[in-house]
Amino acid sequence: MTRQLNDQQLARRDKMNKLKEMGINPFGNAFKRTHLTQDIRDKYQHLDKEQLEQENVTVKVAGRIMFKRRMGKLGFMQIQDRSGMIQIVVNRGIVGDDIYEIFKINDVGDFVGIEGTVMKTDSGELSVRTAAYTHLSKSLTPLPEKFHGLTNVEERYRRRYVDLFMNEDSKRIAFLRPTIIKTIRNYMDSLGFTEVETPVLTTLLTGASARPFVTHHNTQDLDMYLRIALELPLKRLLVGGMEAVYEIGRTFRNEGMGPMHNPEFTLMEAYLAYSDLEGMMELTEGMFTKIAEVIGKDSFNFNGNEITIKAPFKKVSMVEAIKEETGLDFTKEISFQQAKKLAEEAGIEVEPHFSVGHIINAFFEKYVEDKLIQPTFLYGHPVEISPLTRANENDPRFVDRFELFIGGKEFANAYTELNDPIDQLERFEAQIKERQLGNDEANDIDMDFIEALEYGMPPAGGIGYGIDRMIMLFAEAESIREVILFPTMKPLD
Repeated sequence: MTRQLNDQQLARRDKMNKLKEMGINPFGNAFKRTHLTQDIRDKYQHLDKEQLEQENVTVKVAGRIMFKRRMGKLGFMQIQDRSGMIQIVVNRGIVGDDIYEIFKINDVGDFVGIEGTVMKTDSGELSVRTAAYTHLSKSLTPLPEKFHGLTNVEERYRRRYVDLFMNEDSKRIAFLRPTIIKTIRNYMDSLGFTEVETPVLTTLLTGASARPFVTHHNTQDLDMYLRIALELPLKRLLVGGMEAVYEIGRTFRNEGMGPMHNPEFTLMEAYLAYSDLEGMMELTEGMFTKIAEVIGKDSFNFNGNEITIKAPFKKVSMVEAIKEETGLDFTKEISFQQAKKLAEEAGIEVEPHFSVGHIINAFFEKYVEDKLIQPTFLYGHPVEISPLTRANENDPRFVDRFELFIGGKEFANAYTELNDPIDQLERFEAQIKERQLGNDEANDIDMDFIEALEYGMPPAGGIGYGIDRMIMLFAEAESIREVILFPTMKPLD
């Protein structure tokens, strides 16, 4: 494919050829550095100019040129590495004419390696005085204008590689994400959990209510799904005696894209034998407060609200929350016709597969969900919308389940796990009936899982966390695309 190059791109290719003529590889070799720029700031920022001259500290740094100017025989650059930026001083009288010529050829965007001494300029700017200068890699396309960078949000996500070196906040989030995930792993490991991996490809649609991505296994001539959840393989491990397991993995749901949704996302699920809903609440409070502790603050701006992460979190049942907002009391058993009439009066569409439980959930979504701002455990979901959850012993219309809501958004979903194979099979069969009535998010029947339960699964608590939303909260990001390095994008054509 022939590309049309602009004048600046052509000029950079001319400079690339000049480097070749000088015997320099424009896309050079390894460079062994001794310091990151932040290391230098941490160790030497507090010293004054005279102290640094006496110390005579030699360093080797490498990075991308982000700013450059020349004043006769003296040149200045700002180079950027993963930790930050530092000023480089290039004195023609020290490096010589040949090296200074390379400095002149280099453009903003090029990579260089510098060996020199740490110093401060007369204005007090911490810098490195160049003794040896190495060209490392040529940039053939000019960087975006310094003060505006990539102002188009869509373009930022498409060209994340540019966004990261032009946008400090994007870089901050990119490094914060693995810090948070590492904190989660350390926290779970400290509690005796074992991290495991389970299949991404599956032949059954189970573990959540969602539309799947479908693929095809050529050798077996078999349609398969990309997993929508991690649940059933992990619960099989409880049957096998692993007792405390978790997985952090990519999951796929063939649904819409938006500020809170990406079709490919990171999910963490954890299962603990001999635990229950209360145990999952304790686990969640401990995890969130630990992350806040590592970040160094407990107050975060999320979805337009100031959120405080401090245990204990608020607890409220779904029917109590609906009653508080609407005055309707679903604690009392009512017929489907009564519930349908209430829904119609409230402007709620009753779909063909709906039962009383679905209508209760629809009231919650319309009147309550976006009002749960501070961390809140919402529990007591209708049994019809919770096919994998143990029924409440006092009122079997509802299950022992909670969702964690923060800023009006769901962050986690937890159960006292259903370990009765007879009840579980009946729930699966009810899901098939819902699918026949038009619910394309209903689960398949997983007979192998039923057989596993028949061998016996201990009482257990289980929970799933949306890792991307969690990072949105702690990074104070407005869109899920800010916290995923390469979010799903529509093709430009």
